[in-house]
Amino acid sequence: MLPPRSSLAEWKAAGRQFDYRGHEIFVREGGAPDAEPLLLIHGFPTASWDWEALWPALSHRYRVLALDLIGFGFSAKPRRYDYSLVDQAHLCEEYLRAQGVRDYHVLAHDYGDSVAQELLARQRDAGDRPRLHSVAFLNGGLFPETHRPVLLQKLLLSPLGPVFARLATRESLATSLRRIFGAATPPSDELVDGFWSLMQHNDGAAVMHRLIRYIPERRRQRERWLHAMQATSIPLKLIDGCADPISGGHMVARYRELVPRADVTELPDIGHYPQVEAPEAVLAAYLEFRARIAA
Repeated sequence: MLPPRSSLAEWKAAGRQFDYRGHEIFVREGGAPDAEPLLLIHGFPTASWDWEALWPALSHRYRVLALDLIGFGFSAKPRRYDYSLVDQAHLCEEYLRAQGVRDYHVLAHDYGDSVAQELLARQRDAGDRPRLHSVAFLNGGLFPETHRPVLLQKLLLSPLGPVFARLATRESLATSLRRIFGAATPPSDELVDGFWSLMQHNDGAAVMHRLIRYIPERRRQRERWLHAMQATSIPLKLIDGCADPISGGHMVARYRELVPRADVTELPDIGHYPQVEAPEAVLAAYLEFRARIAA
C-alpha cells in the first residue's frame, strides 16, 4: 500500500467551502475545467481524503470533484439535522449545479455507494438534473442482505449509540481498520491519525449516532435502488476488495446474481478500502472501464 501522497493538512489547504442549506461543506476540485466531470463520493466514517492516492492520476484525465458529505470530515456537522442518504444525494446534485455541471460520472465507496444508488435512481425521475453517464462502485453495502457491519456500527445503532460514539478512541479505530483492511495492506499510522482527525473535527462524535441511520435507510430503499441498477442503461462497474469482511467476496457473488451483465473487477487480497490499499489496481480497472464505455 502506498503511503498518503498528500497530507491531511495539504488536502484541506487545497479545498474550499460550499454553502448547502446554511451549512459549510468542504469541497475539493482538480483537473481541467473543460474535461469530463467525475464526482468522487466517500464512505463512512471518513471523508474525501480517502481519494488522495488516486487524485493526481484522475485529475490528469478528468475534471475531478469531491466533497466531504454533510456530517463528515471538514464539513459542518450540525447536531439537529435529519441526516439521510437521500439528502446527501441532493447535496451532490446541488454542488454539481453550482459548478455548472450538466453531465457527469461517479466513482463511489461504501456509504458513497448508497448515495450513488440514489443518484442513479433519480435519473428515472422527472425534473431537470445533471445527467449521470456511469457509476463505478468500490466496496460498500449495495445490498442490505450482504452487509456485515462491524461492532462499532452495531453499537452506534443501539439505544446507547451517543454514549458509544463518545467512548471511541484512536486505538479502537485502528483496531477496527486493521480488521477490515487486507492482511498485506494494513493501515499506516499516518492514515489512522488522519481518519481519526477527520472523525473528530467539528465534534464529529456528537453526530455519529445520527449518521449511522443510513443502515436502516438502505433497507427501506433496497427495492427502489435495486430496480434502478437492474433497469438502467447507464454503465455500472464494481471494483471490490474481496478480503473485506464487510462487503467483500460475498457481496460480489450477490452482485453477479442481481445485476444484469455484471462488470466486476475482483482484488483478491484487498480489504474494504481498495482506493487506499491498492490505488494502482483501482485506477487501472477504472480507466479500462471508462475507455471501454467511451469506445
